[in-house]
Amino acid sequence: MDLFYFPHLPSDRATTHIALFKNVTNSAALRKRIINASTMGGEGGDFEREQVNFAFIDARLITSRLHLQTAVYQSILAESENSLRTKTVHSEVLWNLNPTNNITEAIRRYGVSDTATSLLVIRIDAGTLPADEIEAKMRNIVDGDLVPFSYLDEITDWSLIKKHHKLANDLAIKNVQGDVEQEKAIVDKIVTSTVAMKSVMA
Repeated sequence: MDLFYFPHLPSDRATTHIALFKNVTNSAALRKRIINASTMGGEGGDFEREQVNFAFIDARLITSRLHLQTAVYQSILAESENSLRTKTVHSEVLWNLNPTNNITEAIRRYGVSDTATSLLVIRIDAGTLPADEIEAKMRNIVDGDLVPFSYLDEITDWSLIKKHHKLANDLAIKNVQGDVEQEKAIVDKIVTSTVAMKSVMA
């Protein structure tokens, strides 16, 4: 499990734990559980919402640590300024990752799908829960292999990212056609900048 820490942000939202799972086998059940938890009433509903109180992200659509970190930072900042576009800081991460302002599209594209096999699971909180307890919660709800963040390099789907961001005709990418690593670096820079600028443009 990995950690982002933003010391200059509000203390109750300064810590973010990140876990990368691959070989996930329960995505459909997890998606159903998230949907059910959002509408369940009473103490049972509160309990279920706490169990799934994470951002679940399709890992194929993340280009780098900075890409994800930027989305998390923008989401925490929006919450601290009472300017969330979605219901929670965790769903705000999905909204920030999506190049358009369509919340439904953001959740459908970047959230957990029935067929997802690689997930990034994120918990934004005050850092009051021990890291091992957060990791245990993540392992309890995701059936898959927890791997180091560096495994993201094997998971990222660059073609799908270019499709969602409509980069097929981007001149900077065309200019390095054939140089795979340079193309990846340019795409990473574009999508990370898109996340960073989204709150300004929205």
